[in-house]
Amino acid sequence: MKSIGVVRERGWVWHATTEDPRYIFSLRFLRPQFLFIFLEPLNEPLDPVLFLDRGHGFNEGESLSLVCAGPTGYIVSLKELREVSAIRFDPCSATASFQFWAKRLHFANRLDTFLERLTTDLTAKKGYAPRFQHIGKRDATSMCVSDRLAIARTTKDHFSHVMMLAKQRTNTPICSTGSQQVPFISLVVPVYNTPPKYLKDLVESFHDQGTAYAELVLSDDGSTLPATLELLNTLRGKPGIKVLIHSTNTGIAGATNRGIASASGQWVGLVDHDDALSSCALEQVFSSIQRFPDAKFFYTDEVITNPKLEPVGYILKPAYDPVLLSGVNYINHLSIYRRDLLNRIGNVREGFEGSQDYDLLLRYLTNVPPSEVVHIPFPAYKWRRVSTSFSTKFQDQSVQSARRGLADHFAPAFGTIPIVAALDPTLHRPRLDAAISDWPSVSIVIPSRDAFPLISLILENLRDKTDYPNLEIIVVDNGSRDSRVLDLYAAFGRSFPKFTVSIEVAPFNFAGQINRGIRLAKGKHVLLLNNDVEVQSADWLKEMVSCLAYHRVGIVGSRLLYPDRTLQHAGVIVGFGDYAGHWFERKPEKFPGPFARLMVRQSLSAVTGACMLISRDCLDAVGLLDEDDFAIAYNDVDYCLRACGQGFRIVWTPFASLIHHESASRGSDETPENRQRFAREKKSLQDRYRTAEFCDPAISPWYSRDRSNPCLVMLNELPPARTGWHVRQ
Repeated sequence: MKSIGVVRERGWVWHATTEDPRYIFSLRFLRPQFLFIFLEPLNEPLDPVLFLDRGHGFNEGESLSLVCAGPTGYIVSLKELREVSAIRFDPCSATASFQFWAKRLHFANRLDTFLERLTTDLTAKKGYAPRFQHIGKRDATSMCVSDRLAIARTTKDHFSHVMMLAKQRTNTPICSTGSQQVPFISLVVPVYNTPPKYLKDLVESFHDQGTAYAELVLSDDGSTLPATLELLNTLRGKPGIKVLIHSTNTGIAGATNRGIASASGQWVGLVDHDDALSSCALEQVFSSIQRFPDAKFFYTDEVITNPKLEPVGYILKPAYDPVLLSGVNYINHLSIYRRDLLNRIGNVREGFEGSQDYDLLLRYLTNVPPSEVVHIPFPAYKWRRVSTSFSTKFQDQSVQSARRGLADHFAPAFGTIPIVAALDPTLHRPRLDAAISDWPSVSIVIPSRDAFPLISLILENLRDKTDYPNLEIIVVDNGSRDSRVLDLYAAFGRSFPKFTVSIEVAPFNFAGQINRGIRLAKGKHVLLLNNDVEVQSADWLKEMVSCLAYHRVGIVGSRLLYPDRTLQHAGVIVGFGDYAGHWFERKPEKFPGPFARLMVRQSLSAVTGACMLISRDCLDAVGLLDEDDFAIAYNDVDYCLRACGQGFRIVWTPFASLIHHESASRGSDETPENRQRFAREKKSLQDRYRTAEFCDPAISPWYSRDRSNPCLVMLNELPPARTGWHVRQ
């Protein structure tokens, strides 16, 4: 490294003596894969600029202006900039003092470890985390810069980082101005023989919130443990605490309802007696209530702790999703209800022990639109994992209580339907198909060309292994020459009356072929199906069609497995890899995912077109696939996002599971022409939806987006609260 116009004062501290300071790095020998540059202003923001030398010296045309308002690490991806022979880094354009150092990283697999250690060290020593920016290649002639976030090594490290961000955050003071009143929250805690240590932890975590706009209501339910009663008596009259003593044990519902009845707040949060609040929890709730004054319900993330309240895991939640909620109580804690709406539905119901909170959520949220349900992606609640809780000791009873609550929830719209086990026996599958007596017609559109083993198998599977009474099959063929395939079409048409083949010799355009099939479709709904899919269970299509019964669902996707029975499609996350990608690809078939959500139905922003059911209402509103900008890739993602824009929900179900011999009938994508086409379609997706910055409501903002199996990332600031999918009512 060569330096010009700067002097080292001490250690990493440098001083720019001119208005044109610079550091120059030669890359001619022992070229690394990455160059890491660290810069931190010591008095005022800096305006660094990066220059590239592609063999003709440094010039303004090969420069990239950067931002440095705080500690920043720049990761220059030299493996993408192979033609660059030297790099010049100008830290500022005026005299200034700053911290600066650089490191060459020769092995790509060491980058994440390096960033993790640096983040942990700086957080521990200075109380801040740096911002990382990745500098790479946009196309053949230009550079681009994007944020690169460090990966957390442990939940404990990540939780410490989140708490640090919360304490550093400067919020507008909570105050009453005009019609905007200060929210007042009552935290209601049903108490029964609580170990004093646990109750003290809860009270201490409440007092640590440092706010006068909340109260803690301890509603005792006939405790007999002398130490518990003694502690409750000492807490009487303490600031912000109400203690209610009941002489007999009536159950958790009665204790909770007595606490709600005595609550003073407009808002009520329910807290278990052996849990605690995280630092700044109520501050995050208060600011969210003031940001969304018309909302009816708020919920936060949770940190799972051991009995000592040390973080051991997370429950990081998506934006509000009633479909996911019908399979698992992912909302749980901390939930904040409007007290008047709670009273209107009768508060907590008796007889649902172990799942009384789940039953309450289902009843409360029934008529609340997604736009009025707010997720606060902050781990505000410490869930102490102990073996003495009711739902742990009496799991079977808790599961049955949950299913009775779900049955009541669905009864007004569907009548009596079974609620059975999901892929995880403790989770739930409402059998919506039980409410359907007249199955609507479905047109299955299959693009194909030659590939006799594949097309013969899927046609046979649809005829002989699919239990659906009202099918139309349309094969859109772009020029088969295999006589076996042509004979198959003729023979299959004689055995299956509603069978159509449209053969048109044309260059491969997946979206165009699909559109040709949709124009021919007569069914009430249309299923897009690849020719390399294999049916596993007869009821797969009934499951997909039944999912259209959820409110405003326009698209349903299935679970797809590779032939080795690892996951191929468990949903598409928009923003993965800066574009869109399948999450948890290649995980085992029974991989549960976060809080076992891959075991139940859920809403997503996109699903794959390899097996995608589209309702006729959605087709009429959204139209056809875009065969101009997305001929081969991302046409399914584009279509799903367009459907979301029209107010339709997209559901993925694991109960329709098929084998996908992915791309078995396609040629190589590695030809120069195909690579150029793929690059154009990626650019179209990014230009249309800004996918590099897209925060998919299906996942937590704390998840990395550069890999199929997401990790915890160290964000530079707390993510904002968010409402659910914008589904029309």
